[in-house]
Amino acid sequence: MTVLTQRGPMQQLSARIRAYFAPVDRATSTPGIFDAVKSGQFALDTPPAPWLDAGWISDFRRASATNLQPLTAGLKDAVQSQCRAALSATVEFNMHDWGKLQMAISSGSQHINLLVEDPAASPLPSGGIPSLPVATLPGSTAGEVIVGVGNPNGFTIGDLIAVDLDYTGTTGYVGSGVPGAFIKDPADVSFDTNYVRRITFNVGRVSSKTTTSLLLAQPLLGGPPPAGAQIQKVAGFVDREGGSFFQEWSGLFVCESETGARTFYYYPRLQSAAPSQESSTVIAAAFDAWSLHAKLIALPTTDSLDREQVLCYRSFVPAPSAALY
Repeated sequence: MTVLTQRGPMQQLSARIRAYFAPVDRATSTPGIFDAVKSGQFALDTPPAPWLDAGWISDFRRASATNLQPLTAGLKDAVQSQCRAALSATVEFNMHDWGKLQMAISSGSQHINLLVEDPAASPLPSGGIPSLPVATLPGSTAGEVIVGVGNPNGFTIGDLIAVDLDYTGTTGYVGSGVPGAFIKDPADVSFDTNYVRRITFNVGRVSSKTTTSLLLAQPLLGGPPPAGAQIQKVAGFVDREGGSFFQEWSGLFVCESETGARTFYYYPRLQSAAPSQESSTVIAAAFDAWSLHAKLIALPTTDSLDREQVLCYRSFVPAPSAALY
């Protein structure tokens, strides 16, 4: 006798989507990896390495512009099969949190740290001559930067800092952990010793101090300081519409259903597809909420499973006791 049972929860009912990003190795085009088997149940506030939390997003839209090309044959030129051509996909959304990561994702170009300037520096829109840096010492980590006895006195709780190497005239991608710029000719950046710290993602906020070190509120985005890195204070951030550099990140978007199911949209490689823009939403008579709008285009990666070129992976982890069809 057939026993009829009620189908389990299958609808995706979710109020918001959470966004995460991981740096791409620009020299090899190696993306940050997301494995839904190993990490499908991670706590949303503590993503697995190397993913960085960009907060809740809204107006999430993804689109595919890949062409489906029919292959015809025979006397009547009938369709015999299909193939895909001109792979193309985009994803766009609004981010409501403003920070280094969020501004960089939506900027469409380089994202620059406004280094605290020498009082005598001439004013410049991307920052003038900065104050002298402070050297880091061996033993520093992503959460504690050692500067030696007495040197923490030059910093106050709440200071923003950039931690990276001096620029020594190299070409190619620069920036520890996360490439922040591409230099074709050292003359383009005026051989500026401080240039890497101007564009580095290795930034943090001082939350407390010891006699020899600075403790940070969040780990440095680019990881532990490389040997020989120096520190400069940061007043804020600036991005510019135009320029030749494109940000590239791996993207992960998580939709968690009220039923307990999760849908993951994993894009191995994303680059900006639109210049920086933002929009405002009225939340009270005299207040607007400003959101950063991002539109990104997916670049292909090759799946080692079968050598197929892939733009996006959509993974689904059903709710407990949910029907499968």
